[in-house]
Amino acid sequence: MKKIIITASVLGAILIACQKNAITGRRSLNLVTESEMMTMSYSEYDKFLATNKPLPDTDKRVVMVRSIGIKIQKAVEKYYADKGLSSQLDGFQWAFNVVEDPAVNAWCMPGGKVVVYTGILPVTQDEASLAVVMGHEIAHAIARHGSERMSNGMLVQLGGAALGAATQTKPALTQALFQQSFGIGSQLGMLKFSRNHETEADKMGLIFAAMGGYDPNAAVSFWERMAAASGGGKPMELLSTHPSDATRIADLKAFMPEALKYYTAPTPAGK
Repeated sequence: MKKIIITASVLGAILIACQKNAITGRRSLNLVTESEMMTMSYSEYDKFLATNKPLPDTDKRVVMVRSIGIKIQKAVEKYYADKGLSSQLDGFQWAFNVVEDPAVNAWCMPGGKVVVYTGILPVTQDEASLAVVMGHEIAHAIARHGSERMSNGMLVQLGGAALGAATQTKPALTQALFQQSFGIGSQLGMLKFSRNHETEADKMGLIFAAMGGYDPNAAVSFWERMAAASGGGKPMELLSTHPSDATRIADLKAFMPEALKYYTAPTPAGK
């Protein structure tokens, strides 16, 4: 009987913690508040930069990333303002940095803390493709995908313990869950959730890039380059935390007409 009561209590807490995201429209498990996630984010971001020295402000790659980042930041803020949801971005402290690392990677922590690895730049090749990537990573953060992943991890590995308690009793595990949830370390499990997250972030990222003045069509050529670079060495989609390249490209093409509604091509000089 006691076991049943405890189980019912945990299930009740889970039901209460399931929230509907105002942007994606999907209900998800969130055992951690946004303010808690941002507090942890700012601490972990500083720790990361302390051990992964960012490139100097004068580096042309940093200048490019920050220029793109600011445009996407403004696009996100306008998107939320247009929906009357600006308050959901309260507390954001945007930052855009580049680290020297051969990994083909980029990520965004809660509160707008972005890092781009130099290893992804030869694949993005141009600003529009990089804008699509950064829009995608920022979309993960504002859609609270990392919070959802971390909540699922806490439920499985920490029995649904509150973040404060988990940080006190199992700090290393809590930090590892945070890093895995935001792509700072190797990804683990939650396959179906991760593929859903990637598809949502792809669509939202296209919109943010388009609103920032970048042609969202660049996403297709970028993922075609990613597919070529992988050389067919990726695991089958069922075993991957991301959609297959072919699936992703098809989905991007299908969503492109919607994304293009947010894009205004720049006027040629002299016209």
